[in-house]
Amino acid sequence: MSNQYLVEPDVDFIKELEALGGDTLKKCFQCATCSVACPIAPDNNPFPRKEMIAASWGLKDKLVKNEDIWLCHNCGDCTTLCPRGAKPGEVLSAVRSYAITEYATPKAFGKMVNDPKKLPILFLIPVVIFIVLGTLTGLLNFAPGGDEVAHHLFFSTWLVDLIFVPLAIAVAAIFALGVKRFLGDIHENAIQQGRTENKPIDAKAFIKSLISILPTILKHDKFNECGENKERGTSHLLVFYSFVALFVVTNIFFVVLYVFQTHGPYSQLNPVKWLANIAGIALIIGASMMISSRRRNSDQPSGYKDWYLLGLVLGLGVTGMLAEATRLADLAGLSYTIYFLHLVFVFNLFAFLPFSKLAHLVYRTIAMTYSEYTGRK
Repeated sequence: MSNQYLVEPDVDFIKELEALGGDTLKKCFQCATCSVACPIAPDNNPFPRKEMIAASWGLKDKLVKNEDIWLCHNCGDCTTLCPRGAKPGEVLSAVRSYAITEYATPKAFGKMVNDPKKLPILFLIPVVIFIVLGTLTGLLNFAPGGDEVAHHLFFSTWLVDLIFVPLAIAVAAIFALGVKRFLGDIHENAIQQGRTENKPIDAKAFIKSLISILPTILKHDKFNECGENKERGTSHLLVFYSFVALFVVTNIFFVVLYVFQTHGPYSQLNPVKWLANIAGIALIIGASMMISSRRRNSDQPSGYKDWYLLGLVLGLGVTGMLAEATRLADLAGLSYTIYFLHLVFVFNLFAFLPFSKLAHLVYRTIAMTYSEYTGRK
């Protein structure tokens, strides 16, 4: 006698997916073209056909607790070849957005990040924090003097760290809690499907799997396997390595400031400064390429969550480079204003990282690692 499975559709979940950009999911009639077309789906138990039927039925747990939604790189092959216009890539993108909100705490922030009406509030939050905390501590000086333009005279480095260090700890904690739940869920799901043994994850083997997939991530190999939007691999590499370089630069200057007590501005001949400038320019170029690609490929529409993130990345790069350029040009008022705006962009990108589309950097890495861990090929 075959096992029985009680199907309990979640209508509200279906509506939320439609609102997040998966409004075409009901057009799917399970022809399996998408799974055949996908160049990166595992041979054993491929996607996204099974995810499309689960979305149509509103089977939230089968989707949110499924690592396959993260293995998809949304290259667009399935969407282009779908004979019904069901746009599987967009549906999986909507599922990922829902999953990000599901695993991040508090969920209210996730809903805010995905709501265009809340965009002014997202930008107002850091403005209020900067002004209130800066005024109370006296670390925000709206009338800085001095013979040279130096951003720390206006927005003290102490104020920056007073805000962003606790913020970094909070973001790390939110991700840690989310990843713990996520890994537990996908492991439970894999056990139910009979894809792995019913025993705890072996931490050493998991770390070994993580190390083995790092070259794939660092080279963005999966993008190169896609047929549609193959050029996205270049723009993603530019943005990815820009963030890596800027992270390195920030940490180096943090050590230089607090360990060696050497304050900026630093010489343009400084090699670390070279790295920062190159990364800033690459960030602008990469973000611009992404925006151009999305505007050009109208058959693969982009939702608000996409434009929100792209706007933040481009804004971060532009304001960062302009703040430096106006400082070198000795345009004090303009430079301080742009620097304040730059910190607002940094806050938005950083504080809402666990709730925005950029969280895929963490969840996709975990999903790819788990897939390697369980031996899916």
